[in-house]
Amino acid sequence: MHFQWNIVAWAHSLLFGFIVWGSAEEYDYYSWQSDNFQNGRFYTKQSQCVDIPSDLHLCHNVGYKKMRLPNLLDHETMPEVKQQASSWVPLLAKRCHRDTQLFLCSLFAPICLERPIYPCRSLCEVVRDSCAPVMESYGFPWPEMLNCNKFPLDNDLCITVQFGSKQVTQPPVTKICTQCEIEQKSETMRVQLCASDFVLRMRIKEVKIENGDRKLIAAQKKKKVLKAGKLKRKEFRKLVLYIKNAAGCPCPQLDNLSGSFLIMGRKVDNKLLLTAIYKWDKKSKEMKYAVNFMFSYPCSDTISHGTGAHLGAFR
Repeated sequence: MHFQWNIVAWAHSLLFGFIVWGSAEEYDYYSWQSDNFQNGRFYTKQSQCVDIPSDLHLCHNVGYKKMRLPNLLDHETMPEVKQQASSWVPLLAKRCHRDTQLFLCSLFAPICLERPIYPCRSLCEVVRDSCAPVMESYGFPWPEMLNCNKFPLDNDLCITVQFGSKQVTQPPVTKICTQCEIEQKSETMRVQLCASDFVLRMRIKEVKIENGDRKLIAAQKKKKVLKAGKLKRKEFRKLVLYIKNAAGCPCPQLDNLSGSFLIMGRKVDNKLLLTAIYKWDKKSKEMKYAVNFMFSYPCSDTISHGTGAHLGAFR
């Protein structure tokens, strides 16, 4: 269950430690700043309280109804907030830490108080330590915009850890490789398609284990490039893909290599990393809609290449 709290709970938290208060001097330091000046920059729009829209899926159920705009990541408009926040929704589904939503929403949709309240550095660190390995399995580093050293220490005014340093308890079964966890819905697939550097329909000749990764060797025939990105044609000729850190986890899609696959991935350090894999299904309306959408409505530059945008591949 996502972290929930309401305005009354927020008021109590000010008294009982949900927010750590600094000294009077530290708080006064914020008070002299203009409402148009936050985080070291001036904004064209004055800070305002706005309703958290229902389609801001990352934070619409966080437990409070209004947020500050501009937010704490320098997003000045709601469309910009929605676009950037949507990239992080899939990470919540990975349940890497119970404070993930609290941490992200404190930045994307900060609660509407007189002055901005940042997450404590310790909150950032526990979420990072639990979720960074999940991101790494897709070839994503922890982003600079969430560098924990940017956030205040716990003796300053900030939002604290709620669920400690423990990761979410997982059931005692072998977990499916994160890249092989699929939800065949058109919206999910559309986000994945836009977030990927390349998209292929291909057959797989062979799967090997190499240095803790799964190595997929593509069959030379019946290969179709649906999205090439910045990859050159020669890179698709003798195609080899890697599923990072997947040597010890099951990938049900690869139990049977017959037929074609819809493959999405990214290029990282001259390696082609697989980020999502589906069995190609001509009869699937969801798959057909998602692929047709990719051709009919090109992904925006922000979704395809913006800060944190490739996190859509977590879905």
